[in-house]
Amino acid sequence: MDERWTRADTRPWPARVLAMVVALLVTGPALAPGFVLLRDMVFVPRQDLDADALGLGGSLPRAVPVDAVMGLLTSVVPGELVQKLVLLAVVCSAVLGAARLVPPDDDGRRGPAALVAGLVYGWSPYLAERLLMGHWTLLVAWAALPWVLRQSLRLRAGVPGALPRLVLAVAPAALSPTGSVLAGGLVLATVGRKRAPVALGGVLLLSSPWIVAGALHPAAGLSDPAGVAAFAGRAEGWGGTLVSVLGTGGVWNAGAVPGSRSSVLVPVLTLLVVALAALGWTARGARTCPATGLLLLGGAGVLLACAGTLPGLSDALEWAVRAVPGAGLLRDGQKWVAWWALPLAIGAGLGAARLLELVRARGGGRIAAGALATGLALLPVITLPDLAWGVGGRLQVVDYPADWQRVRDALDGQGGDVLVLPFGAYRSFEWNDGRPQLDPASRWLPRPTVTDDELVVGGRPVAGEDERARTVAAAADDPAELARLGVGWVLVERGTPGRPVPAAVDGLPVVVDGPDLRLHRVPGAAPSPSASLVRVTAVVGTHALGLGVCGVALLWITAATSTVTGRRLPSWKRVPR
Repeated sequence: MDERWTRADTRPWPARVLAMVVALLVTGPALAPGFVLLRDMVFVPRQDLDADALGLGGSLPRAVPVDAVMGLLTSVVPGELVQKLVLLAVVCSAVLGAARLVPPDDDGRRGPAALVAGLVYGWSPYLAERLLMGHWTLLVAWAALPWVLRQSLRLRAGVPGALPRLVLAVAPAALSPTGSVLAGGLVLATVGRKRAPVALGGVLLLSSPWIVAGALHPAAGLSDPAGVAAFAGRAEGWGGTLVSVLGTGGVWNAGAVPGSRSSVLVPVLTLLVVALAALGWTARGARTCPATGLLLLGGAGVLLACAGTLPGLSDALEWAVRAVPGAGLLRDGQKWVAWWALPLAIGAGLGAARLLELVRARGGGRIAAGALATGLALLPVITLPDLAWGVGGRLQVVDYPADWQRVRDALDGQGGDVLVLPFGAYRSFEWNDGRPQLDPASRWLPRPTVTDDELVVGGRPVAGEDERARTVAAAADDPAELARLGVGWVLVERGTPGRPVPAAVDGLPVVVDGPDLRLHRVPGAAPSPSASLVRVTAVVGTHALGLGVCGVALLWITAATSTVTGRRLPSWKRVPR
């Protein structure tokens, strides 16, 4: 493999400045005081490290281990600040990481090609649509992929210290099940057969919290096959689903699509970027990179994104979701476009470099080369102008009403689970301007909550996996039955559409009665059901294992750096011998 793919950049600051400018342009409104609460993007001031956060609750462990990490972080840093840092870091890391993947020239400079690659990856429909979906953990993994690829290539080339750096690069992606699969697939496709076992071993260790929590979950990891059709990729213009996906768009939720994606020019501009990437990958220098594995992985991402709309493949997906534990990860196929986004961005950067070489070879001056470079770099921005300023101002901040803190204080140190009504997974609060958002109760409150995990997509219900939630919901009009099931509290959230609250709830004792929330106590509640000792031990142990792997990798890098530089580290950084 050509060493240029792992060589350091002698002029890193242009890409760094670009990454920070793009991050500020995209996240601007979200940096104001308050929280962005949009669909799945629900942060709270303080999240508890409880059974639900560890994946020991009733629903499948889709937020494992990220909820545990948030529990640790928000115990030190306010959740509002954590959200802003995460959003900034996601955009900045994505742009900078993709820019660094373009190989530098003989002088160690990446030039305009790096800017093109960074913008194709970082100023993309994938980022815009997943921001509007609130899928911030998926975007954390997407932003980590360029760094995972770089360290995979360094490990493949035998660069000392690449393995612990690869582990740390994979760690952000491993915060979610989908992110682990994205990172693991990329490592498998690019690290080479010789070093694949040890690299994949590291990925599996980091992924063990959600793997073990899912394997020991009572729901057996099976999902509703109706989600395959509900979450299938969709066309965003006259180019059809395939062209939308090739442009890294095509998300299933039409409400999370920027308005510019309906422009008649978008399919044409998308095909121009794809053609530029194809030009780049056909260049002689590109063949020295493990391009075959990367391009095949990208093709697999495109195929998975379109599978829900293809006869035969959609049937196979429905069978897998119904019969294979964990196959529910495949229902939202468009998220796997992240694999395609990498070769698209790198190829576009290589294509830009090739076109600039042709211009110079034919006697074009600096003005011509500069105009071409500017036009190529702005192509992603022209295709998606409304990504700027919080995706056209849709990432707006709000403050939680004071009732939420009052309810949290009332529940602190108490026993019993909390039934949240109206029974439904999503809310549309008046105080959040009616924006759709995930119910924040499970993260805000210090007691386990019972909420609905059924989704309604396009009028079609997609059943959830939490059997206890359905049992409790059926008993909502019988306080005695609620108490027998371990429900000690009922929280009624006001100012949001939903199913009618059972009349029997109004007769329960009121503990908090505010304009936004009303908390009832259920007398005589039985102890809440708890997970078995074996399940608790295994799940907690794997969380500790993942944290320990990251710690060992960090100590390895620190010790190696000290050895290479010959400088004596402070006592708190020294590795015991």
